[in-house]
Amino acid sequence: QVQPVESGGGLVQAGGSLRLSCAASGSIFSSNTMKWYRQAPGKGREFVALITSGGTTNYADSVKDRFTISRDSSKTTVYLQMNSLKPEDTAVYYCSCLGFWGKGTLVTVST
Repeated sequence: QVQPVESGGGLVQAGGSLRLSCAASGSIFSSNTMKWYRQAPGKGREFVALITSGGTTNYADSVKDRFTISRDSSKTTVYLQMNSLKPEDTAVYYCSCLGFWGKGTLVTVST
């Protein structure tokens, strides 16, 4: 299984939290940067966060201080902890590594 698989999406009220997971088996994923993107209805796909194999992270300004990206010790599962969610965070969230993309998981934030 080369394709990353996302999970953890759902419906949450504004101000709530969700944790997304991305499972990507294979040594190529454990030694490379993994990224989260999102695509809101009617909009293009945008970068959310990334984590390198060494643990360096980077975030889009829109989610900085609210979202946290991490990966487990095997480095084949990446998490996106999303706190203080806003309606504008509503989107399909995708995991990506080395050009491989998951099918996405839908996050809906209600007012």
